[in-house]
Amino acid sequence: MELKKTVETLKDYKRKGEKIAMITAYDYSTAKLADSCGVDSILVGDSLGMVCLGYKDTLSVTMEDMIHHVKAVSRAKPDALVVADMPFMSYHITAEEAVRNAGRFIQEAGADAVKLEGASNVKKQIKSILKAQIPVIGHIGLTPQSVNIFGGFKVQGKDLKAAQKIIDDAKILEDCGVSSIVLECIPEELAKKITQEVSVPTIGIGAGRYCDGQVLVFHDMLGLFSEFRPKFVKLFADAGNIMKQGISAYVNEVKNGLFPSAEHTFGANAELIEGLYGGNKNDSSE
Repeated sequence: MELKKTVETLKDYKRKGEKIAMITAYDYSTAKLADSCGVDSILVGDSLGMVCLGYKDTLSVTMEDMIHHVKAVSRAKPDALVVADMPFMSYHITAEEAVRNAGRFIQEAGADAVKLEGASNVKKQIKSILKAQIPVIGHIGLTPQSVNIFGGFKVQGKDLKAAQKIIDDAKILEDCGVSSIVLECIPEELAKKITQEVSVPTIGIGAGRYCDGQVLVFHDMLGLFSEFRPKFVKLFADAGNIMKQGISAYVNEVKNGLFPSAEHTFGANAELIEGLYGGNKNDSSE
């Protein structure tokens, strides 16, 4: 059995030059699957609002939604580091509320760390959560909870001023004491520079090849979410179509009386048959 991975494990990977593999998962079964494949960290992302709950973005996701799913993932007892995404408005109002909600993820839901979006605007919240002995993962670049400010899901840091702002944000997060930083949808060279300049691991999603690790949404990389596929997603297995084939085959066999067959049924002894049908097991109408 492998030792439970922690935020220090990921930092050690950066020091050794070993890449970090993070994946999202939202329930017990997918967490078990992901952990059995050797992922280093499982992020219970607020992206569950889109791929599991059918919201158009992540803004409608609540603390109760997140607690429910983090609990399910934690019940899988993964060796991977479990990171809970703090949803919109769960840490924006006061530092006290941020600590309370982060604490729920650790105490109630069994997470190992929390992730929140932003940098200079949430410094006080991050420091307060860390003071409560809760590890924090930062998230900059395209921050989906700010989608209305950005005007959509767009690549960030494309000009020098915007790029410098993201570099500054990364250093703010490092100074605050975050354990790692997610870099989303930024140019590859910008992500490379940030990765070189900060001491904590960078986890890329649409941020190119030079980050210390990568994260992808389970449903995207396996073809389970068909409404759109971001450019940065590689389809590692077309599980969605395989599932469709299996469900279609099931429907066909049920409709045509082919399932269940004898091998999928339970037999009865002679005494039960006698009691049910008076000895004629082929005619239940008499």
